[in-house]
Amino acid sequence: MSALAAEPAPALADAVDAVRQRTDHTPELVLILGSGLGDLADEADAPTVVPADSIPNYPQSTVDGHHGQLVFGTLEGTSVVFVQGRVHAYEGYPTPRLTFPLELCHALGATRLLVTNSAGGINRTFQPGQLMFITDHLNMAFADPGQGQMASPRDTAARRDVHASTASPLHTGYYDLEWTGQAQQVGAEQGVLTVRGTYAWTRGPSYETRAEVRMLSTLGADAVGMSTVPEVLQAHALGMDVLGISTITNFAAGLGHEVLEHEDVLKVGQQVRGDLRTLVRAIVEKT
Repeated sequence: MSALAAEPAPALADAVDAVRQRTDHTPELVLILGSGLGDLADEADAPTVVPADSIPNYPQSTVDGHHGQLVFGTLEGTSVVFVQGRVHAYEGYPTPRLTFPLELCHALGATRLLVTNSAGGINRTFQPGQLMFITDHLNMAFADPGQGQMASPRDTAARRDVHASTASPLHTGYYDLEWTGQAQQVGAEQGVLTVRGTYAWTRGPSYETRAEVRMLSTLGADAVGMSTVPEVLQAHALGMDVLGISTITNFAAGLGHEVLEHEDVLKVGQQVRGDLRTLVRAIVEKT
């Protein structure tokens, strides 16, 4: 565990204390769940639920389909914590605040991150309902969580050391390609067909225009969404291994024939949750 987790800033320490009053569970893996995917936490064995509003300094989600709680338990024999109800930049939170749930889970012991999201498909070979492993990203918000919302000035040098020590030929910057390869193989063994691609993060809340989708396609994006990248940047800074999965819930603007609504995203997320549940359980068990 890094010095950042061993000696958290006061606001983070208060949150850790509040969680520890409810559970002594020490997670190895944190799972951050996207729109319509929150019921994956129902898969946890012997769960302990900690509501977000009981944790000091914890940002509150305002989005439909996001519950706002931490669920501790075990999954396929692995100690896990599910983050239900991530927050987004379009809810009014500055970028550093978006990563507080992840920083808290790391301070509680987590060293690996499996992050999911719902995304619009830009790659014309992708279809709604497919699962995409994220191999790289485009930070179209041009924002970074920096030192983390709750980090104290004395943490700055340690955080730079973590950044320097996590560079690896097996990472395209932030995503563990070895873990991704293992996960994709496990998915194939379970009959869950997946694709790989680059995820573009935009602030939202508006969906992208046709012109913006053409731009993102030219830049190399395969899918686009409004989350994930802040947590991935922070996880990398904390020295965590990262695996990202996007559910392609719709064609991006200009590639389909229907006007997109948030309810459509939730609907496809519900339809594909069986495949995602199978995939996540197999990944946790076998990788």
